[in-house]
Amino acid sequence: MAASGRTRVGAVLAVAILAISLAAIFVRLAAAPGVVIALYRMALATLVMVPITLRGLRRTPLRGRALLLTVAAGVLLGVHFATWITSLNVTTVAASVTLVATTPLWVALFAWLFSGRAPTFSVLIGVVLAVGGAAVIGFGDLGGGTSPLVGDALALAGAASAAGYLLLGRTVQRSGVGLDAYAGTAYAVAAVVLAPLPAVFGLSYGAYPAVSFAWIALLALVPQLIGHNGINYAMRHLDPTLVATTTLLEPIGSTLLALAVFAEVPSALTVVGALILLAGVVFTVRSTELPVPQAAPPEVPGD
Repeated sequence: MAASGRTRVGAVLAVAILAISLAAIFVRLAAAPGVVIALYRMALATLVMVPITLRGLRRTPLRGRALLLTVAAGVLLGVHFATWITSLNVTTVAASVTLVATTPLWVALFAWLFSGRAPTFSVLIGVVLAVGGAAVIGFGDLGGGTSPLVGDALALAGAASAAGYLLLGRTVQRSGVGLDAYAGTAYAVAAVVLAPLPAVFGLSYGAYPAVSFAWIALLALVPQLIGHNGINYAMRHLDPTLVATTTLLEPIGSTLLALAVFAEVPSALTVVGALILLAGVVFTVRSTELPVPQAAPPEVPGD
């Protein structure tokens, strides 16, 4: 990739990280059940992208394996938002965003699992550090939120599902499918997966103040369309471990914003655990060699 191309991708990734850092704040301000927020977030993002998605599908139709992988990615994206957003309602922002930031660890582990190569000793050390950090967060988070340990577990589930979504999206885009065709379709699948969940849990679809829907709309427009589309774009052009590792900046931004907006001060153990966990994640992904294609397919005009 030329220097100008690297600069463009780097700028897109930087804006995307800033955008996703706002997600936890918007979720808290929406003050609605997690599955409801997740549903409307994906539904609004899907609607906004309809003309872009249709144009993309005309240029690079989804067929065969690419279609199946996109549907699977959409299901995982729905699981990610349902679990992670719910976690923000029952645990602290610091714990939730730090644990969901283990996504790059899961990316590395899943890539190893499906490549068939045994992990190196240094990777095992990174995993042990990350697990230890998560345990420290669990202990430090006992006094925060209404069900902190449940929230922590949901955040980890959100991280694992996000990793699967990113890896599948990379595979689909590397097969020649445009980002617009892939992302819009995956968002639509996620919305369909999330649609019945409020009814399943006995929740209302509309009994929330207008301000809640305003925050959800911002959630769809900024973290989703700008943040996630930017990360998907970077995943196509850069090594997935590099992209996933940069997302570790999200918990720092989200924690500082939560301190400023909600006066939510993380406990000392949560801070210590977060540092240990993030060190473990960085150690793991930097010690893992993922298969990267020698050359990407030609760029689809308009991506």
